[in-house]
Amino acid sequence: MPVWSIVLLIVIAVLIAALVALTIVGRKLQKKQEANNAQLEAAKQVMSMLVIDKKMMKLKDAGLPKMVLDQTPKALRGRKMPIVKAKIGPRVMSLMCDPKVYDQIPIKAEVKAEVSGIYIVGIKSVRGGKIVVPEKKKKGLFKKNK
Repeated sequence: MPVWSIVLLIVIAVLIAALVALTIVGRKLQKKQEANNAQLEAAKQVMSMLVIDKKMMKLKDAGLPKMVLDQTPKALRGRKMPIVKAKIGPRVMSLMCDPKVYDQIPIKAEVKAEVSGIYIVGIKSVRGGKIVVPEKKKKGLFKKNK
């Protein structure tokens, strides 16, 4: 057997092993995500809040409780997350937000939102207006590459 065919067989075996490992890990992560989403759905409640500000910022700079920072994985602490500063009743709070919902939240407007703990899951209504869903613009070929 020539040397190139042996090398080719080894490379194919390694690729197949990597594919099997990725599918197993992917299934485990998918099950974990479904369990977390079920917990969020079970604990969510509708709250009326006045949105003061919204920013993409790091968790350690967001002013979230220390317990939240301790529970987040170290890889996510330095990553920028969608943070909404809102007045709920007499208290001003910093809340984390779902990235899909973040674009729909208006600034300086009263919003009825579905909240699970300190995580905004969805928006029910906006006082004095409609929920605005921004349109996705198509990117050009050069902008995609950047």
